[in-house]
Amino acid sequence: MVCTAAQPGGSNGWAPPVASLVTAFLAGRNARTICAYQQDLEAFRRFLQVPTLDAAAQALLTPAPGDAHALALAYQAHLLERGLQATTVNRRLATLRSLVQFAGTVGHVPWTLDVKNVKTQPYRDTTGPGTTAIRAMLAALQARRDAKAQRDRAALRLLYDLGLRRGEVVALDVADVDLTAGTVAVLGKGRRQTDVLTLPEPTQAALRGWLTARGWYPGPVFTNFDRARKGSGRLTGTSVYRIVRALGAQVGFTVRPHGLRHTAITEACKAAQAHGIALEEVLDFSRHRDVKVLMIYRDRERNVQGTLAALVAAHA
Repeated sequence: MVCTAAQPGGSNGWAPPVASLVTAFLAGRNARTICAYQQDLEAFRRFLQVPTLDAAAQALLTPAPGDAHALALAYQAHLLERGLQATTVNRRLATLRSLVQFAGTVGHVPWTLDVKNVKTQPYRDTTGPGTTAIRAMLAALQARRDAKAQRDRAALRLLYDLGLRRGEVVALDVADVDLTAGTVAVLGKGRRQTDVLTLPEPTQAALRGWLTARGWYPGPVFTNFDRARKGSGRLTGTSVYRIVRALGAQVGFTVRPHGLRHTAITEACKAAQAHGIALEEVLDFSRHRDVKVLMIYRDRERNVQGTLAALVAAHA
């Protein structure tokens, strides 16, 4: 779906009618959050088979609390039956909970949605495809000279060299890139202010090559090559996923964008250990909020479980 900016909702005590609650719910949020919420609400709308997002909101908010919870549980079961990952299911449920909470804030409902998240097993694979795969992907792009290869090389460099998420990459505008200072301003996940990150020289070179081919006019850094849009449309996160998967398959690896971030953080943890840098300092690179997440990367890399298992087995 195409994400659109929301207009401001109610103010000065005015509560928006339920029929236009979604617009008010989205108002004042950053563009990435709006897009994520719209996509989650669109999935709920398709489940209900109603014509609009506002109609989907009405279907959730107008019944009695017990019926609304039954509807949410049925939706949860539907998502699980489709085989979606627990993180995706939980994110879509969280959007519904946030919508109900907003409706309560503006006085439409006196209850909250208490449907619990599905249990997850986060960070099952924190290694990613590994540096061998990444070098092979870069080599495959280096052998080409077309503009698309330059674009994909710059995106790949940002995904790995800086450990960016694909949503962060596609959200970049030309105004965010300062190659004179060697920096890029990134709006991180769940944040309202950008972080100014230093670009390594190879990343600068890849960006310079792509922006020269693209042109330095304002707009999104990464554009598509859809003939209908004549290259002016912003590349989507789904497109980045497909590009990375196809490039990985070309060189004999299964690769996804977030796997590049996993490999980057794993390598950062290795480098920190080799150079005596505290693990907490790697937070500046990974931009995680909790050092406990980095400890998962470190411990999986060191294979603490395997070492302890071997010691236990030796005493059998």
